[in-house]
This record gives sequence, C-alpha cells and structure tokens, in this order.
Amino acid sequence: MPHRANHRLLGRDRELEVLDRLLREVRGGCSRVLVLRGEAGVGKSALLDHLAEQAAPLQTVYAAGVEAESEFAYSALQRLCAPLLPHLDRLPEVQQDALRVAFGLSAGRPPELLLLGIAVLGLFAEAAAGSPLVCLIDDAQCVDLMSQRILAFVGRRLDAESVALVFAERIERIERTTGGEGAEALSGLPELPVRGLADADARTLLDGVLPGPVDARVRDRIVAETGGNPLALLELPRGLSPAELAFGFGGPGAGPLATRVEDGFRRRVDALPADTRALLLVAAVEPVGDAPLLWHALRLLGIGIEAAAPAEAADLITLGAPVRFRHPLVRSAVWRGADAAALRAAHRALAEATDGGRDPDRRAWHRAHAAVGPDEEVAAALERSADRALARGGRAAAAAFLERAAALTPGPRDRARRALAAAGAHLAAGLPARVPDLLAAAELGPLEPLQSAGVSRLRARASSMTGPGFGAVQPLLDAADRLRDLDPAAARETCLAAFGAGIWAGRYDEGGLRRAAEAARGLPPGEETAGVFLRALVTWTTDGPAAAFPLLARALDSLADAEDLTVLWPAANAAVELGDLRTWLDVTGRAVRSARATGTLSVLSTALPYRAASLVYTGRFAEASDLLAEAAPIEEAAGVATSMVSTALLSAYQGREKPALELIGAMEREGERRGLGRLTAMAACARAVLHNGLGNYPLAMEAALRDGEYRDLVVHHWTCCELVEAATRAGRPAVAAEARERLADWGRAGTPWALGAQAVADALTGGPEAAEERYREAVGHFGRGGLRVFEARSRLLFGEWLRRQNRRAQARTELRAAHETALEIGMEAYAERARRELLATGETVRKRTVGAPVLTPQEARIARLAATGHPNAEIGAQLFLSPRTVEWHLRKVFAKLGVSSRREIEAAFAGR
Repeated sequence: MPHRANHRLLGRDRELEVLDRLLREVRGGCSRVLVLRGEAGVGKSALLDHLAEQAAPLQTVYAAGVEAESEFAYSALQRLCAPLLPHLDRLPEVQQDALRVAFGLSAGRPPELLLLGIAVLGLFAEAAAGSPLVCLIDDAQCVDLMSQRILAFVGRRLDAESVALVFAERIERIERTTGGEGAEALSGLPELPVRGLADADARTLLDGVLPGPVDARVRDRIVAETGGNPLALLELPRGLSPAELAFGFGGPGAGPLATRVEDGFRRRVDALPADTRALLLVAAVEPVGDAPLLWHALRLLGIGIEAAAPAEAADLITLGAPVRFRHPLVRSAVWRGADAAALRAAHRALAEATDGGRDPDRRAWHRAHAAVGPDEEVAAALERSADRALARGGRAAAAAFLERAAALTPGPRDRARRALAAAGAHLAAGLPARVPDLLAAAELGPLEPLQSAGVSRLRARASSMTGPGFGAVQPLLDAADRLRDLDPAAARETCLAAFGAGIWAGRYDEGGLRRAAEAARGLPPGEETAGVFLRALVTWTTDGPAAAFPLLARALDSLADAEDLTVLWPAANAAVELGDLRTWLDVTGRAVRSARATGTLSVLSTALPYRAASLVYTGRFAEASDLLAEAAPIEEAAGVATSMVSTALLSAYQGREKPALELIGAMEREGERRGLGRLTAMAACARAVLHNGLGNYPLAMEAALRDGEYRDLVVHHWTCCELVEAATRAGRPAVAAEARERLADWGRAGTPWALGAQAVADALTGGPEAAEERYREAVGHFGRGGLRVFEARSRLLFGEWLRRQNRRAQARTELRAAHETALEIGMEAYAERARRELLATGETVRKRTVGAPVLTPQEARIARLAATGHPNAEIGAQLFLSPRTVEWHLRKVFAKLGVSSRREIEAAFAGR
C-alpha cells in the first residue's frame, strides 16, 4: 500500500477507535465487515493504511479499484486473492475449478457469480485458519463489477472465520452530520461515514500549509468551503499568496470540491516538463502499476528515467513496485487533462510493450484506446478478448469488450453482428440498460433475417427483465412471430416465455394469455419439452383447465428422465395445476440437486422457492424455511425476489399474524407497482389462509373474493378452497356454493389433492347426510397424497362438524389428530383453533407455551443438515457459509443441546 503522511489521521479518534475495535474482534475469532464511505480526499486511504499497520503481524491482502481497469472481470478480486492461492487446494473441487477458471489459471465451465462467492468465502476462511486475515479494498467504487458483487456477497456471509473485510468507497460530498449513499453492490453492509474534520482540527491542519499569516475570517472561510476535507485543505492553498487566499475557493461557477482539488493537481502537472507529463500519462492509463511495463513503454516513447524526478519531487507519484499516485485524483487529473493525441500515444506505447501472449486482453484494450478510427484487426482482437471473458464467466467484461469492438468495426455487417453480441452479453450479465442502444446500432447494419429476429427477441427479453408484468407479453409474441419460419424451436421457447409473462401479469393484462395462445397456434408444432408445455398452456387458456389436464400430465411425463432446467417454471406450475404434489416434489427436488451439483445458481434462485412451497404442503415447514434462507443471498446478489410468495405462504400457514400481514402487504404493493397480477392473487390467497386459521372468516372471505374475479393458473384453485371454508363459516352459503362449483372441474384431474379439495367443498356445502362420507374421503385423499397440511385441516373441519352434530366422542378423535398434527407441523393458528374446539367438547387441553428457542434459526438449519449426515463442506455450500463457520455453529449446537456427536442431534430434536 502507498505511504501517506501521519497528519492525515489528525482528528480521526472516532474512526481509529472503530478500526482498533474491529481488529480486536477479528483477533478474537470473529469476522467483521466495514465500508469506509466519504468524499475524495477525506482520509479513507489513510485509515486503511493505519489498519494495515496495526494488523501486523496478521495476514493482510490489498487491492484498489482503478477506473481504467473497471472493464476487466475479476481484476481486483484476483489481486486480492493472489497471495491466498496456496490455500486453494483445501477447497471442494468444484470451488477450486471455479476460481481457477475465473482467474484464467485453467479452462473449464464458466463459473456463476454465486459459486465464485462461495469459493472466495472458503478461500478466506482457509487462509484465516492459521492466522486472522485482513482484506483491504481501496477505491471500491472503481472495482470491476464482478469483483464488487462477489466481495459484497462474501461480506454478507462472513461470520466466525477471523476475517476482516474493509472497503474504502468514494461517494459524492458527505455532510458532517449525515451519511451518504455508495455503490449498490455494497449497500446494506456495515458502514463508517468518514466526514470532514471538525473546525478546530481543520484549522490546525490548514495552519501547517498556509504560506504566511492570514486573517482568521479568511481561514474560517477556507475551512467552511472545504468542509474540513484534509486533501482540499492541503492542496487548494498551494501556490496561492495570502492576498489570493482572501478570495477563497468557492467563487461563482466553482465546481464540486473534488473537481477543484483535481484542477489544482492538473495545474501542478501542467507546470512540469513535457517528458515528465508524458511519464505521468503513461502511468495514469496503465492500471496495474507494473513498473517494468511502464519503463518499457517509456523507452518506446524515447523518455528516460530522469523524467521521473520532477514528478516525485512534486509529490505526485511514487515510482516503486508497484507504481502509485499520491491520490486517485492525481491520476484522474493527468488522464482528463491530456489531449486525445497524447492519450492515444500512451496507449499505443503500452500496447506495444505488453506481451500479447501473456496478457492478450490488456494489449487489445490498449490497442483499442490507441485507435484513431475503425480498425478491424483491433476489433477482432477485442472480440477474442470477449470470448475469453465469457469462458471465465465474465459476462459484464465480455459485453464491454464487444461494445468497444462494434464501435471500432469498419464493416457494417460485422459491426451489426458485434453490436448484437454485445447486447446479448449485457443481458446475460443482468445489465439490460445498454441493450436498447446496442440493438438500435445493430439495426443500422445489414442483418440476416435470423439476426433481425434475434434483435426482436433480445429487445423483448430486456423489456421483460426491466418490467416483467403488464406490457411484457406482446414484445415476446412479436419476437416469436419473427422467429417462426427461421428457428421454430426458438419461436416456441419465446412464445412459452410470453405465456410466463402473461401468467405473472395476470389480471393486469387480461388479454395477454389469449393473445399468447393465438400466437402459439400459428407456430409449427414441436415435440420437444417446450413445445409440449406450450400446447398444454394453449388448451388451458382456450378450452379450460379440465381439457388441459391430459396435456399437462403428458408434458410432465416427458420430463421423467430429463434434466431440462429451462422448463422448471412450466413444469412446477403444471404439477400444481393438476394437484400432483409428488411430481411437484420430484421436479423441484431434481432441479435443486442438479443446480447445486453444477453450480447453476441462477436456476437455484428459482428452484429453491418452488421447492420450499411444495414442502409447505407436506408439512415440512422447517425444511421449507431452510430453503428460503438458502435462497435469500442468491436473490440478494441477483436482484430478484422469487421467494416472496413462498415466504408469505409459509408465514400464513404458521399463523403468525403480524409478520404474515407485513409480507402479504408487501406482495400486494409490489404486485400493483410492477403490474404482476400473480403476486396480487397469491397475496389474496395467503391472506385467506391466514384468516381462516385465525378464525377471521369474514376477512378470509373478503380476501378470497378479491382474487376470485380472475382465473390465475394454480392460484385460482387454492383460493376457491379457502373461499368455500370462509364463506361457509361466515354464513354465506351461496358464495360457498359458487366457489364449490368452480372447484368441480379440478376434481377431474384425479389427483389426491384435487379429489380431496372437491370432497371438502362438497362436505362443507352439501347436506348432512353426505358430509361425513365426504370428510372421510377428503382425509383419505390428502393422507395418500402426502398433503399433511390439508389432512390436518380436513380433520379439523370434520371434528368441528361432528361437534355441531353433538357427536362429541368422535369429534374429539378428529380434533385431537388435527391438533397434534398442526402442532407438530408448526401451524400455530390452526392448532389453536383445534384446541378451542376440543375444549368445547369437554376435553382438557393445555395451551402449549412456547419459550425462547434453544437454537438460533441458523444453528437449527445447520443442526438439521448435520443430523442427516451432511459434511461441513456440503452444509456450507448449501447455506453459503464457510465450513469453518459451520464447525463453529455446530460446537454451539452441541453445547446447547447437551450432545457430543452428530448422531445425537436428531434424538435431541425429537426430545424437544
């Protein structure tokens, strides 16, 4: 790290105390994460220097973001991890391979971001096993996007590895009394705002650099205009007389403080000899600080070592190993102050000095910036760099290379092709903002019909990514139409995606599904999985659910031996629409296992919530909760919220009114804001489930009626079930009967779930002569189908009916079974409802009081996995924790449960 003067720590007692405490805690076995946030020049880097000095003799690794290097995938991460790579062999093989591929050490499958995050987390933990590890990242706002996302993920998962992860991030001016906002990737991490110095300390620092005595009012004005920023206090007065200082720095037209400091550095650079300015410029555009490379490039420019002395004497740069500017603002002042010809000359020299065999991507990058105009050779080199970036999983870097390649391509056909490829790479990186402009550029050139159709498809996908609800259907249908004769399989996949958008838009685009069905009928039929699902959805839309049941079953049968994760959403929805819980469990279980095994975490982000929802109906609430906890960091990194529905559903069945209503309210607001009718429908269903459990039947009926206005795939049947029960109990038999009629078609699916739901509806709305038989049938159907939630609920309803028939002994049998099952599962509200009914039969039932849990939720998840034989590395991979953190939690589990081995955990759980 570069040396900085100790006076930069003046007035930093509060910050130093925080950093010293952080080090004490890390030495004590904890992990700590901190983001130092403040404007340029406020002293963040000096605080990192202090931390590095105080950390000795601990391991310390360092990396700094450089704007000129922000397009290179994993560049900062690789510098940070390079000293730790001797520990790489201790990681699981899949994690070793991911890091080796990402860092270009070997070839292999491009790793996904979250797999790399787990691997880096494990690497940090292994490195810290012998001695605590301190990781310092300066200028985090300039770190490449992939490194930033991975390190933010690691920061959120560190726990007990003895690792400190400290970022210094520049933001716009931060007030002395308020905070500021930094990069999105680092949001939510613990932060320490670094503000300007207090007035007294600022005056002390200023007095040390003023050229002579100045009036106190002038001094106070300088302090006020700089906001106590140490670098500004040191640099802005430089070279000014007391008379000039009297006019201050903030006159009319004065720019932001960082700009004024940068302007000051630029004036100092402009005063240097020409060769020294050229030396500084070459150093400014060479992002790594590679001294041998710098001197090689300077020799090519005819610049000797003597040119360095004036720059070092001016305290602008240190030409050691590595080369370091005094401050990033010096680098930007040099860079921004140079004319275009000088910049191209600097890049040309660096390109020539760079070994193309050892570092072809950096050479291509310099050649691109040295180009005066279009250059096919350079563009082709950039395209090869993009291919290498994609092979390492660096989609954002590939997009940047391809975009630059397109700009430098002389031929319109190749320029259009590269612009199209850049748009696809941006989309794959989850960065749709640049896609429309790149597609517009592609359309300026001659495109083959398939490429032109590809433009429509990418535009539609980008649109659905930014706005997946209302308005997403038609662009996808237009793209499918253009692909129809050119690539029928792609047309069917695109039309299937349009169905998905229509299902999510729901009531906010009532004609969307019908338009999708009409479009699908105009496509050539296909027997691939997507084609079979497409036909089933067309039939569901046009002829009704009952007519579609055989086609949905056939589509699911086609998946029996397949691992096609691209059709996870239609497969899961088809299984639930049929009421086929076993297939739902099978499909989601295979998807989770496959995604975990291959590291396909983009699929896992969808598979985990779908799997969790299926487990809710089996009564495995704890497992569902574990999966949702596993999904949370994936969603956080990916910027999606797939698990919102499953989480709200689980909370509703648990009967915890306040948290459930908060989640349901958030779903309703999100559904309305984004035009996602399915979210609105699921919120209504979850609200009805909650209020039925609590016995608030009018509220449950109101919620269910709100959803009944539109037939949503899957959700409609669920809500009708809730409506029959709520309306019957609320004294609205006509409403209940109408809901029962809507459920009649579902029974034709012939699955235990559908048959059980129909039986319950018949029992609730029919005459007393048939009710008992239908209740018993419902209990049997749900039991055979493994639907413990509905088995308990149907026993509860049956017991309630028996009590009202004054058959108390038989009522107690059913109510006792419902009560015990609901308690075992965790359906607190339904258990309480059964308890009240049992009391009404004359049976004494103690209200179970639930004390504070012995284990934290994290400890409970780890304990359950350990009890079923999962090793620490596997538990860590599932929960996104390092194996050492898992081991630390297990020690606490053993102590709390009073056990000494994993084999005893299950018995301890059962005893509780």
